[in-house]
Amino acid sequence: MSFSSHYGYWATIILMVLGLYILIARGNLIKKLVGLAIFQTSVYLLYIAPGKLIGGTAPIIAEQFRVYSNPLPHVLILTAIVVGVATLALGLALVVRIHEAYGSIEEDEIIDRDGKEGPEA
Repeated sequence: MSFSSHYGYWATIILMVLGLYILIARGNLIKKLVGLAIFQTSVYLLYIAPGKLIGGTAPIIAEQFRVYSNPLPHVLILTAIVVGVATLALGLALVVRIHEAYGSIEEDEIIDRDGKEGPEA
């Protein structure tokens, strides 16, 4: 069991840790959305990696095919990608609205302004 034989899983772990770190450690709302997108990408890789078999074909019943790849993870990930894009679009729209209301997209500045005077309508 070497690094080169499981590079997909290592890439998933690295992306997951990187995305989670960006999501937690950054105060900028745009950077938090980028961290969320990186984390979502790592989850996509986590599901797709075991779904593909080397030498596997589409699940068409025929005598010349012996090894089949499971299409279910790929279908689920297509749905997850659509949900991820919608989540990112909603998050960006909320960041624009927050910037209009508070004049900043830095989390600590927003909390300070909200505690002192409330949002400007």
